[in-house]
Amino acid sequence: MTRVAVNRELLRWARERAGVAQEDLETKFKKLPEWESGDIQPTLKQLEAFARAVHVPFGYMFLREPSDERLPIADFRTVADTARTSASPDLIDTLYAMQRRQAWLREHLVENEAEPLDFAASARISDNPGAVGLEMRRTLGLDEGWASGVRSWQDAVHELRRMIEQLGAMAVINGIVGNNTHRRLSVAEFRGFALTDRYAPLIFVNGADVKSAQMFTLAHELAHIWLGEGGISGFENLLPGGTKVEDWCNRAAAEFLVPSRELSERWTQVRREQRRFEALARSFKVSPVVAARRAMDLNLIERSDFFEFYERYIDGEHRGGATSGGGDFYTNQNARVGKLFATHVMGAALGGEIGFREAYELTGLRGGTFQDYADRLGIPLS
Repeated sequence: MTRVAVNRELLRWARERAGVAQEDLETKFKKLPEWESGDIQPTLKQLEAFARAVHVPFGYMFLREPSDERLPIADFRTVADTARTSASPDLIDTLYAMQRRQAWLREHLVENEAEPLDFAASARISDNPGAVGLEMRRTLGLDEGWASGVRSWQDAVHELRRMIEQLGAMAVINGIVGNNTHRRLSVAEFRGFALTDRYAPLIFVNGADVKSAQMFTLAHELAHIWLGEGGISGFENLLPGGTKVEDWCNRAAAEFLVPSRELSERWTQVRREQRRFEALARSFKVSPVVAARRAMDLNLIERSDFFEFYERYIDGEHRGGATSGGGDFYTNQNARVGKLFATHVMGAALGGEIGFREAYELTGLRGGTFQDYADRLGIPLS
């Protein structure tokens, strides 16, 4: 057996980058402790398998020292006023995949002489975020009380995502890396991100989150698109202490989802109810924490009332989370790929602008599943 000389620090870095303990890999790589101690070197096949297991590009294993990976977009995630400095392979791979989609679609649209989107980067940080939130509603065509007429949070999320795509912005909701059910995205790490662009803006929402939280993330990332400030979001349930950009987007999203006038009217009906915030949440299809925070912002409740409710809430519903798994595979692709992006890619493949191999890579679909999804969208590929 030919063994490969590899820096033991790289092995340890790759494992820790993936957030995996040594003992969790020992079943598959029995000599891992000896690899990391430098007592023995892995074979080429073992090193390839190890790189796949920890989701590291194989070429990284031959570097002289660990790579200083930097996030490709601004990081607005904060916890207790402290910015996070690292990212998991799952988040990094998802970011790169979405950046590739955006770059391809932007080039495709520009080559076909598309016009830039008027709403993208139309706001400024000095603008009133509440006014921008109402402008976002008007642009999407959301009528007063629209959410109360939608049956469930899931239906509301799907409807809002669809309306965002109708504007020309890609809106992706996924709780796993691509279609790999073994790589689940962490809500504790991030809630969503926005990639801004005048032609092909993209919103990504962590689909592992609860549906009511996904509603707020969609609106929050849409505010990022309006502002023209892309980045990763990990806001902690609207609690104070975020960055200036995040606070602005939070406030715009809150007015977008729960307009102050509508909330004041609804408050008179629910204020004496024991579960008043849950009642508001059902009306506006947001999380009860968002409803409670809006009530505090409008001075309908005291700050102490909000924080008391918040502490109870995080010990309840929000601890559970939701999953983007399950359900019909092709229905899931509407959220994971999106009709907007898929239609352009499939049209380009059908017209010979790109090969089907590239189309497969861009959408994350292969062969028969690509064909079947095209059929679902009404795009004849054969």
